[in-house]
Amino acid sequence: MPELAALIPIAAPKPGLMLPPRVARAGGQTASSEQRAASMIGYLRSVVLTPPARHERGHAIFVDANHGWLGDAPCGIGSLTSLSLRMRELLGDALRHNATGIILAHSHPSGYCRPSGCDIATTRRLAQVAQALDIALVDHLIFTADAVYSMRAGGLL
Repeated sequence: MPELAALIPIAAPKPGLMLPPRVARAGGQTASSEQRAASMIGYLRSVVLTPPARHERGHAIFVDANHGWLGDAPCGIGSLTSLSLRMRELLGDALRHNATGIILAHSHPSGYCRPSGCDIATTRRLAQVAQALDIALVDHLIFTADAVYSMRAGGLL
């Protein structure tokens, strides 16, 4: 069942996991794809769950064809239950970074770690518009204090 596979409990952060992805290197060598992914997830979690966590907060990481970090940018602060995403600005940032992919994340301060109907519709629309610009929406992650939901793993992307 993809729905269950998409919900991942978050353990206490591991040392070094919260480093920005641009410094995620192991002994001067490029980090493995698993280390890069863990670093990016930890980084996004730290950004979107920054106190006070009373509002939904969005952030994006821009990646190259190998899913290497190129840059990142905030993409909105909303209310307790919604976030207004400005696709034009987000895709403009992606183009300025010459990104081939975007990893989008936002928080659900309510603690409910599942996408809303609006989350799903907006994500699918963003994926369509980005695809027209040769940019892939790699994933859309939803964070709560205890878990992260991957819309890609959940079959919604």
